[in-house]
Amino acid sequence: MNLDELRNLDPRNPGQWPVVAKLGTFLLIFIGILVGAFFVFFQSQIEDKDKAEKEEESLKQTFVEKKKLAVNLDAYKAQRAEIEQSFGALLKQLPTKSEMDALLIDINQAGLGRGLQFDLFKPAATENFTEFYAELPVSLKVTGNYHDLGAFSSDVARLPRIVLLGDLNIAAGKDGALSMDAIAKTYRYLDEEEISKQRKVAKTATTKAGGK
Repeated sequence: MNLDELRNLDPRNPGQWPVVAKLGTFLLIFIGILVGAFFVFFQSQIEDKDKAEKEEESLKQTFVEKKKLAVNLDAYKAQRAEIEQSFGALLKQLPTKSEMDALLIDINQAGLGRGLQFDLFKPAATENFTEFYAELPVSLKVTGNYHDLGAFSSDVARLPRIVLLGDLNIAAGKDGALSMDAIAKTYRYLDEEEISKQRKVAKTATTKAGGK
């Protein structure tokens, strides 16, 4: 059957078509039905299958990660115990609220013990609070020779409580003496009431930030 014969076929009277044309048309209709059935019935199943395979892979990955955690659980427990022990040791270096005055006296005595003259010793009016501790900056200005200033800095660093000297500025003073300006930051551990208060403040700030 040639192209001209195909063009002359009467679409309104397919009963008169040659057998070859009828078979070809039937085959095309059959293929169309198969394609339509594929998209109607099988495409969604294939998509569900792909989705299930992805979920399975995700579950496998989650299982592997949890298995690793389970295998290393004893190591994690030991590490946590070590961290808690180290944290406890650090806390012992932080004075309580009642011990802060004694710590300030220790700093002052460290300078006087080296023969330094205090031109300024001024704790900040308010502390800087975090969740577990408070920071108190103390503005210092001491006068003395280079050796005594260095020894004073070493003495402060060796105090049983944590004291950090920062913002150092050394200038030449009278009679060859040196004048050192510094900020000594001391820290104290908050009591349970203060910790609870700081957590409420942090929670309120987070809620306000989330509501914007």
